[in-house]
Amino acid sequence: MNERNIRLVTAESVRAGHPDKFCDQIADSILDAHLAQDPSARVAVEVFATNGKVIIGGEVSSGAKVDCGEIVADAIDRIGYTIRDLCANPKKEYKLEIRLHRQSPDIAAAVDQKVMGAGDQGVAVGYATDETPEYLPLPVVLAHRICRTLDEPRPNCAWMGADGKAQVTVAYENDKPLAIAALVVSLQHGRKIERSSIVRFVEDEVLEKAIPWELLKEDTHILINPSGTFVRGGPAVDTGLTGRKLAVDQYGPVAHIGGGALSGKDPTKVDRSGAYAARWVAKNIVAAGMAKRCEVQIAYAIGRSKPVSVTVDCFGTGVLPNSRIEAAVKETFDLTPSGIIRDLRLARPIYSGLSCYGHFGRTDLCMPWEETNRKHELLTAALRQTAQQ
Repeated sequence: MNERNIRLVTAESVRAGHPDKFCDQIADSILDAHLAQDPSARVAVEVFATNGKVIIGGEVSSGAKVDCGEIVADAIDRIGYTIRDLCANPKKEYKLEIRLHRQSPDIAAAVDQKVMGAGDQGVAVGYATDETPEYLPLPVVLAHRICRTLDEPRPNCAWMGADGKAQVTVAYENDKPLAIAALVVSLQHGRKIERSSIVRFVEDEVLEKAIPWELLKEDTHILINPSGTFVRGGPAVDTGLTGRKLAVDQYGPVAHIGGGALSGKDPTKVDRSGAYAARWVAKNIVAAGMAKRCEVQIAYAIGRSKPVSVTVDCFGTGVLPNSRIEAAVKETFDLTPSGIIRDLRLARPIYSGLSCYGHFGRTDLCMPWEETNRKHELLTAALRQTAQQ
């Protein structure tokens, strides 16, 4: 393989019942509940889930009245957790602890200026590639697709638990997807179902729907529940924490990871709004035909509105030098926090749906950062930059 310039790229996704995603869903649902009543709410919520206990902590400054206990109960019901997924001892109930306080007055003062400042320092990263219609790396798309398919409602699958994950390895030749080298699928199941039935279900009901058949080869390694059994799942056996699945939320290992997590944060936090803006910029660059793949990094300082830096790397695929594309980006996009919130309409309760299956490339949700509505302005600005040289 090495003689043919083959490289392998692997990405993973997790199901809605994975403990980390359980926490992300609660955090983003709390955020949405505040924004629905108070679009100017300041929210930075973390959730920790372990055997028998869920802890919600963080900073909230909002006029909204939100019942966190009801949000946790709704998440448990929606995911399909049983008491055994929450408590190792099924005779006990999980305990909920809430530790929320107001946002630091120093941070609030830095944000609430005449010109809004960033709610924290941070480096946000956006990426796009033309190898899929979603402008995402193929392994990322396929891993999310497997988990979404696993999570589809099935009345005849009472044996399947809520926890699980998937991993896809794609072989590339000369930067083009060639085949799937390996597939790993792990899903929680009941004690009585036979392993052969699980394998048959995954192959026939999941992979058949989620994976293009032409990418599967005779030597593709398909591993289903490679540990053997996966009966116990959820926070009862695997601690969950908000923001721990950064690569799953973004671009797998293909792009750099920004400075912070996304879930549970209102859009004044540039970890979140900056990440969406950077993706918007990168996708418009690729959609405009200015590069085949592109990574955009935006750095912020707390209390300052304008980015400290904006950099573009097209990995040698750009039709123009990176510096000219950077200049066109700065001319075309308002990358201040207030500009991003305005242009991407971020002060809305849109976040709970993003908690699972990635924050980018989705077609099932209204995601303004996925629009390619600035590609013509980018091209015009780039041509103007070229003419001025």
